[in-house]
Amino acid sequence: MFRGKKYQDSAKLVDRAKQYEPVEAMELVTKTAKAKFDETVEAHIKLGVDSRHADQQVRGAIVLPHGTGKVAKILVFAKGAKADEATAAGADYVGEMDMVEKIQKENWFDFDVVVATPDMMGVVGRLGKVLGPKGLMPSPKAGTVTMDASKAVAEIKSGKIEYKLDKTNIIHCPIGKVSFGKDKLNENFTALMGAVIKAKPSAAKGQYLRSVVVASTMGPGIKVNSSKLS
Repeated sequence: MFRGKKYQDSAKLVDRAKQYEPVEAMELVTKTAKAKFDETVEAHIKLGVDSRHADQQVRGAIVLPHGTGKVAKILVFAKGAKADEATAAGADYVGEMDMVEKIQKENWFDFDVVVATPDMMGVVGRLGKVLGPKGLMPSPKAGTVTMDASKAVAEIKSGKIEYKLDKTNIIHCPIGKVSFGKDKLNENFTALMGAVIKAKPSAAKGQYLRSVVVASTMGPGIKVNSSKLS
C-alpha cells in the first residue's frame, strides 16, 4: 500500500516494536498527525472474546470527560410531548413515519446517532436493514432506546460515545481531536478503557485486552501498553 511522505515521516517517529505508556502514546499521536485539518484520534481495542456468542458481547456507552471534538447530529423518533422535549434538548431532527419514509425514499442519512422512545421501536424496526449495517440502530444498552429522549440527546451532544465490537472482536472509538493535546486525550482514553474493562463479560476466558492501538486519522498506529490498564 502506497503511503505519502508525511505518513512515512511520521512512521519514523514510532518504534513499532514498543508498547508505549498511555500518556506517552498520546503525546506521540499528536506529533505524528501531519494533516492540515484537526485529525480525530481513535483507539482500536482488540479483545479476547468471541462476538459470535451472545454472552461475550461487549457494548455500552460513556460520556468522555472532554467530548470527542465533534458535535453529533441526532435523529430522534418520538411523538407528542416526548418529541417536543427532544427538540428542546437540541435534537437535529425529530419525527415518526415521516422520517422513516425520508430515509427509505430519499436514502437520507444526514445524522450520526439515532435515539428512539420504546413506543417508537415498532416504527424504527422497519429501518433495521438500513440502520443495522451502518451501526445506527438504537439499542437499550447504548442508552439510545429510552423514554428520556431529552437526557439522551443532551448526553450525546456533550460527548457521549457508543462502543461495541466489530466482527473481528475489535472496538474502534474516537477519543478526541489532535488539538486536545496529550492530557485531555489521555483522560478520554482512560475513561474509555475503564468502561471497556468494566464491561468484560463473565464468559470471557483468558487474556481480555489483547492489544490497544491509537492513531490519528492520517497517522500511523501506536501500540499502547495495556498491562497496567486491566
